Amino acid sequence: MKIKTTFLSALLLGAVMSCSKQTQITDQFKNDPQKNSKLATQADTPLTWQEHWFEHNQLLNRVFSDTSVAVYYDNDVDRSITWPYTYLAQVWNYTKKTYGSFGAETRLYVILHTAKYSGGHPSTYMDGSHDYRNVIDCGSNSTTAWTAGTGNDLDLTTHEVGHIVEGASKNVHNSPAFGIWHDSKWMEMYIYDVYLGLGRTSDAQRWYNLVLNNSDTYPRANTHWFKDWFYPLYTQYGKTAVLNKYFTLLAANFPKHTVSNGVTNISEYTRGMNFGEFVHFWSGAAGADLKQLALTAFGNKDEQGNDWTVQLEQAKATFPNVTYPGSTPTTVTLTVSKENSGGPGAAEGSLKMIDGNLTSKFFVAGYDTGFWAQLTYPSAVVLKGYALTSGNDAPDRDPKSWKLMGSNDGSNFTQLDVRTNESFPSRNQTKSYTFTNSTAYKYYRLYITANNGSPDFQLSEWAVSQ
Repeated sequence: MKIKTTFLSALLLGAVMSCSKQTQITDQFKNDPQKNSKLATQADTPLTWQEHWFEHNQLLNRVFSDTSVAVYYDNDVDRSITWPYTYLAQVWNYTKKTYGSFGAETRLYVILHTAKYSGGHPSTYMDGSHDYRNVIDCGSNSTTAWTAGTGNDLDLTTHEVGHIVEGASKNVHNSPAFGIWHDSKWMEMYIYDVYLGLGRTSDAQRWYNLVLNNSDTYPRANTHWFKDWFYPLYTQYGKTAVLNKYFTLLAANFPKHTVSNGVTNISEYTRGMNFGEFVHFWSGAAGADLKQLALTAFGNKDEQGNDWTVQLEQAKATFPNVTYPGSTPTTVTLTVSKENSGGPGAAEGSLKMIDGNLTSKFFVAGYDTGFWAQLTYPSAVVLKGYALTSGNDAPDRDPKSWKLMGSNDGSNFTQLDVRTNESFPSRNQTKSYTFTNSTAYKYYRLYITANNGSPDFQLSEWAVSQ
C-alpha cells in the first residue's frame, strides 16, 4: 500500500520531505498583513477555513470541535461520517501522552476531502503555511471516501499524525532522520504502536501483516525496515518508551539553532543526520549497542555508498552524552592502575575492556584491592549507568565489590556508586547498574575493591551509559 504525504521542509535543512507535494514554511506569511488575525484564531476553531496551500483552494466547514480535535470537511465529504471525531481524538491524545505537547494549542486540526487531492500532508504549529496549527490534510479521489472508517482510512490519517511527531516533537522543528527513513518507514512503526496503545489489537495485527514483508531500496535493495529494524528494536528495547526516548535524545543533543518562523522564534535542527548518527541515537534510546542489528538490517553502507560504521565511531565522539553499553568512543582514553604484561593492546590487554566484544577480556596477574580502571573523556559528560561483563573462565577472578568515582581534575573524586558481594553466575555474563547523577565528569574511575579470591583479575567488558 502506498500512502502519499508531504512533510513541510525546513528553512535551512533544505531537504524535500514529500511523496506527493512540497512547500516551504512560513515565507509566504512574513509580510502578510493578516498575520496577526491568523494568530488570533489559534485559540479558536473557526466555523470556516479557507485553504491557501499547494493547489488546495477549498472553503472548509467545521463539522466538529472539542478540546482534542477540530474536524473540517470540504463540501463533498459526506456529513454522516463521524468516526474521525473520536478516533483521531484518541490518536492525538495518545500521541501527546507519549511524546509530550505540540505547542500551546491542544487540538489536532483534521481536514478531509472527497473526490480530490489524493494523498495527504501534515503541518505543525511551527509552520505558517497552515496558519500555525497541527494539521493533517487528507484527500481521496473516490466519491465515497472516508465512509468505511476502517483499514486505509485509519492508516492514512494516522500516518500523517506521525509526521507531526517527527517534525515537531519536543518543540524542535524538522526531522533529521527524514533523509534516511524517507516518508513511510517511521510511520510503519508509529502506526503499529498507536494501534497497540489504543487497544486496537485487530488493527495492529492487520497492520503488522501488511508491512512485515515490505521491501525498500534504501539504503540497499531488499531492505526490510519494519521486520529487520523497527520491530526488533521496538519489541526488545522498551516498545513505546524507546520511540519517545529517541526524540528526547535528539532534542537534547542534535545541533539546533533559533530561527524566526515569521511570527516568533523557534528551535530548529540545523541539518540532517548521517546513518552512523542514526544508529548511535537509536542505540542511545534502546540503551544497547544496535550496531549488529543495523548491519543485519541495512548492511554497512548508507544510501550514498558511505561506510556508516566509520560515521558511527565519529558520532560516539561527537555526541558523548548519547551513551549505552559499547558507546565509548575511540577518542576516550582508558588507563588502569596495573596493566597486562603484554601492554594495553595485547590479546588480554586493558583495551579489551572497551572493544565492544563480550568474548574478549582484560587479564592482569597479581591483583590487589587498590586496582582501578579509568575512562577519560575529551570533555565532561553525564553518566548514569554502566555494565560489567564477566570473563570466559575462572569465576574466582570476577569482580565482587567495587565503587565508581567521578572527577573533573583527575585528583579529587566523588563517589557515584558502590556495590558489594556481587556475583556473575555465568561466563561472559553482563550485569547492568544505574545510579543517580546529574553532574558531568571528565574522569570516571572504577575501583575493584574485591574479587572472588583469585590472585589474578579479569573483566571482559566495562561499558557506560547515560
